[in-house]
Amino acid sequence: MTEFFGIIFKVLLSILLSSIIGFERELRQKGAGLRTHILVGLGSTLIVLTSLHLFDIYKDVTDIDPTRMITGIVTGIGFLCAGTIIQAESRVRGLTTAAALWIVSGVGIAVGAGHYSAAIIVSIVVFFVLIGMRSVEHKLSKKFKNKISK
Repeated sequence: MTEFFGIIFKVLLSILLSSIIGFERELRQKGAGLRTHILVGLGSTLIVLTSLHLFDIYKDVTDIDPTRMITGIVTGIGFLCAGTIIQAESRVRGLTTAAALWIVSGVGIAVGAGHYSAAIIVSIVVFFVLIGMRSVEHKLSKKFKNKISK
């Protein structure tokens, strides 16, 4: 029963941390918003939990590497992220959302593996980068555009 509650904790933590990052993308009305970020985080957590479970079952039977499934997550999420990037005219859009999805996948991996402190710290830092750096980018952009145009 302890294992069951441990899984519930990991699932709920994954939802919470993925939501923190996805919420910002939702506020900005990006295509990959709150639900997408939660699903990516949960999927990554589930795959890590399943990988560790399989390792426990078969560790005495055969050589098994629980990190191989994590490699699959990283590869698969790359394809998902590529789908969020759009080239419109001379601009590329969706890079920040793709990066956020990639990080949420990493957060899900960390939660599934039980590395809670890293998952929590990274989620908080990413949220503040997404919220705070936007105004810094605009200020720097205006400052340098004014200097270049002079």
